[in-house]
Amino acid sequence: MAQSSHHVPADAEARRAVKPVICYPNMTLPVPDLTLYRSARQSAVKTGEVLVSPRDAACFETPAGHFFRITSVEGPQVGDLNLWNRDDLKERFYSGKTRALHGTHITTGERMWSSFPAMRPMATIVEDSLEWYGIDAFGGSVHDVIGTRCDPYTGNLLAGSQYHQCCHSNLTRAMADHLGVSPAQAEPHVHDVLNVFMCTGFTRDTGQYFMKQSPVRPGDYLEFFAEIPLLGALSACPGGDCSAQHSSDAAACYPLLVEIFAPEAGALGDWQSPDLNGYNQSHGR
Repeated sequence: MAQSSHHVPADAEARRAVKPVICYPNMTLPVPDLTLYRSARQSAVKTGEVLVSPRDAACFETPAGHFFRITSVEGPQVGDLNLWNRDDLKERFYSGKTRALHGTHITTGERMWSSFPAMRPMATIVEDSLEWYGIDAFGGSVHDVIGTRCDPYTGNLLAGSQYHQCCHSNLTRAMADHLGVSPAQAEPHVHDVLNVFMCTGFTRDTGQYFMKQSPVRPGDYLEFFAEIPLLGALSACPGGDCSAQHSSDAAACYPLLVEIFAPEAGALGDWQSPDLNGYNQSHGR
């Protein structure tokens, strides 16, 4: 077998200097009507709330055309959010495609997209009190769709631990309780998350996923418009503000509040949930 060569080519710098091309130009994406949504939100009435305990998770439901808000209360806290179509759990949040369409972190006017074959907007961010943060000098930003969720399998792989209050396990328990099934039956429903309030990025020298202290403080919130009927599950991450570590009981952790709001009748005019993706699914056959 020929020995592979790792010599630096003479034109290495020229190759590195080639300009990047955006994979999915998003100028033709359907644009959410934030003016309509915000107008409807002004007269919306609160219909319920769920307080998510530290190092735990809880489920909530939001009808299509309603709003839900996630607020940090009592202390700085990040959360891991899963979404499903309430009426068809096979349709769920697709973090990878959301990342490809919007970028590594999402904010006001951007959307959480659903899995194939539906691939449509599930929820639109209408307000983000941390929108001011932008991208810092380390390349960090908030509300990421690049991390997965802290989980017991990676913890066991890296540290030989058996930690059960990580976000994956929290979400699994919450779904098991909500659906009335065992954790083993609920676990396959848990998927990659939107890391709400979490400040993350990739290191420039090694390309590793990093976290840093979140700028979130009590009263900061992220608010969504439900484009379809939603089942949500939110975990209050054991990392607290993720300034040092996660998947342990070392960090100070605080609750997260989820509130649901219903618009007045007629406030959304003739708005309707987005259709399923128009691809014919023939796949060339």
